[in-house]
Amino acid sequence: MLLPFLPSCSWLQDLPVAMAAHIWVGYEPLFMARDLGWLDASQATLLETRSAFDSIAALQAGTVQAAALTLDEMLGARATGLALSVVMVFNVSMGADMLLVRPGITQLAQLKGLRVGYEASSVSEVMLAEILKLAGLSRQDVTLQKIGVGEQVEAWQRRAADAFISYEPVATQLLSQGLTRLFDSRQIPMTIVDVLAVRSDALDHAHAKALKHLVATHFRALDHFTHNPQDSAHRIAGHLNLPAAGVLAAFRGLMLPRVAENHRLLGGSAPELAPTARRVADLLLRLGILPQSDALTNLNNDAYLPMKGLLK
Repeated sequence: MLLPFLPSCSWLQDLPVAMAAHIWVGYEPLFMARDLGWLDASQATLLETRSAFDSIAALQAGTVQAAALTLDEMLGARATGLALSVVMVFNVSMGADMLLVRPGITQLAQLKGLRVGYEASSVSEVMLAEILKLAGLSRQDVTLQKIGVGEQVEAWQRRAADAFISYEPVATQLLSQGLTRLFDSRQIPMTIVDVLAVRSDALDHAHAKALKHLVATHFRALDHFTHNPQDSAHRIAGHLNLPAAGVLAAFRGLMLPRVAENHRLLGGSAPELAPTARRVADLLLRLGILPQSDALTNLNNDAYLPMKGLLK
């Protein structure tokens, strides 16, 4: 008697998930997995966006159930009322986000009176705040110019700014054109963290199989990258618009947590990501990016990670 009603019970079905992501080295293992045919399109698909802003818009519209975002971007989205949880950590920036300056600038204090190009994003705002604090400068001491990362190479070629807050793969392109690195995310450890953020309404039985497949595929690709770096570099190069020889260098500024590390970051009674999230949320609140404090309720969820020991 129940059979006619079963098709309408979505919680009994296995539903696919769609994930939004823009070009960033830390997300490349999943794009590589898609190109290798490891990502089962009947379970999980990737929507390539131009920016994190577009990825968040896709989450808000319900076009996708998941997105690759930095932790601060995710917290900003949560502040709009969008319920999101972290189910995986892609990477921790340990030098991949940086301040690049024209030749002759050797100290942060020399930024006073200069033009600083940066992207209109919370990541760049966090970087800018830390740079100015260390330099002993205020926002009024520099000329701030909103220049998207994708526009920075062209902006430098016409000398539209003296310094750029940038990240890979564009940072490598700027370095090849004569700029030098003056500051990077190694000086603010565990601050810029990229995560897989999932809408809370997709953290259910219906989407569980697809989410676990998506996460496991990332770790499969990460394992391939670790053991076959040259092959991976050649596969990734075109997507990053870098020569194959420059791909591995772009990854050097990242810590790429494996399965066990992800369990430590997201699981247990004291997940290691929790104090990082609290510190970043408080910083965003001070910068005026968050309108109110985030209680960080339901921020972490390790239920979709492979079992410990299944994948290293």
